[in-house]
Amino acid sequence: MQAIADPNLIPEPDKPESEYGWWAGNARFIDLSGRILGAHVAHAGLIVLWAGAMTLFELSNFNPELPMYDQGLILLPHLASLGLGVGHGGQIVDTYPYFAIGVVHLISSTVLGAGGLYHSLLGPKVLPQNKTFFGSFGYDWEDKDKMTTIIGIHLLLLGAGAWLLVAKAVFWGGLYDPHVAGVRVISEPTLNPARIFSYLLPVHGPEGMAAVDNLEDVVGGHIYVGLLCILGGFWHIFTKPFAWAERVLFWSGEAYLSYSLGALAYMGFLAAYFVTVNDTVYPEVFYGPVGLSGPDVVVVSSRTWLATSHFVLAILALSGHIWHALRVRTKAAGFDFRSGDFVTATPAVVQVASAATAVSFSDVTVTFLRNLPIYRKGLSPIVRGLEVSLAHGYFLVGAFAVLLPLQEKGLAPLAGLLATLVLVLILAMGLSVYESHNVEAGKVLYWHKTPEDWSLFRGGLVMGGTSGAFLAYLLLDNFAGIDAIFRGVVN
Repeated sequence: MQAIADPNLIPEPDKPESEYGWWAGNARFIDLSGRILGAHVAHAGLIVLWAGAMTLFELSNFNPELPMYDQGLILLPHLASLGLGVGHGGQIVDTYPYFAIGVVHLISSTVLGAGGLYHSLLGPKVLPQNKTFFGSFGYDWEDKDKMTTIIGIHLLLLGAGAWLLVAKAVFWGGLYDPHVAGVRVISEPTLNPARIFSYLLPVHGPEGMAAVDNLEDVVGGHIYVGLLCILGGFWHIFTKPFAWAERVLFWSGEAYLSYSLGALAYMGFLAAYFVTVNDTVYPEVFYGPVGLSGPDVVVVSSRTWLATSHFVLAILALSGHIWHALRVRTKAAGFDFRSGDFVTATPAVVQVASAATAVSFSDVTVTFLRNLPIYRKGLSPIVRGLEVSLAHGYFLVGAFAVLLPLQEKGLAPLAGLLATLVLVLILAMGLSVYESHNVEAGKVLYWHKTPEDWSLFRGGLVMGGTSGAFLAYLLLDNFAGIDAIFRGVVN
């Protein structure tokens, strides 16, 4: 008996297989909107899981008799700044709110994790695009109107988040005010726009926005930030991109990733500076003295940890922004990353498919990418692996040494070395798994012609990563002596 087709069912569109392997992360799902939604939700679940687990971990090690900033805490100071469980003088008198918040985050992470698993494994690979509620989640990267609508939705959520802080300050118990050494309700937030927006100029001091010294202005600023985000959200939802934006911007998944990383880098640098110099939003009783901890301190303060982590992560986000921006522009010029060469001639001016007019293109961008070790012509696979990993192993030691929350500072270089070596080992194991799954020669990059090429690349990656890591460790562990030699103190 012939089945009757349901007109309400929309067949899942055929999508080409991804050009990326597992090592490219979510780039494998660039044409699979359902799968990338699963990854998005799963990432949110991991973040919430970390927040809940770390809160409970810090709570289990918290000693109310010691200053909070001397205990290596990074989450409890934020909760205390919100006035939760805090008595006069910043004394922690009730830890139950911290426990409850940690548990709520853990429970929420399971819901997000289930959603991530569903969309990653069971849900449709490509989300339908129709007039139903669920159809509204479907999208096409080159649909400019849909992309601005997604921006608008994110702005609405950001505005709601800003107003939640306002609600906590005005209606739900208030915030901790270091100037009165206690928690108080901010009953009269600043609503004068001239006062609020003057913080964008150095009229209150050279610190600019970070010069704010009262909670009325802080809460008033969040009122206006929330209002601007919500108005901007509705604007982007109900309007279409201007003609100049369609011409100037690139409309692809990797381009949006580049824009997002650039915004994260900006916010990271601003947050690092803000926490370093401001003691109103980041009270000294919770975060430690204003400024970064000196080299002679026994325990690094929470303020230093927070500022440094924001700065390092901002550097990584900025590097990612530049990298993906270069890839987007070079790909638009006709460069094929598998073949390591141009699929078409390279004109001085490139016509971008999604733009109405030509976009000027810099040869510097192309030259830079073509000379990276992963693409450069004439290198053996083992040398490629060495060049790729030498710098990564070298710089990762420093990042781990700075960011790992160790009480004993003398162990930081060794901990950074061990963490980097473990990461290199995990990467090598991942490359082995990738190789063992019958990867066809030539499927990844033009220089991958035989299985031995991949093995040599992996071997070079391990040697380069470990060598760079040990060099960085030796420099960090003997920094005082090396510094003395360069300053002429030691002959």
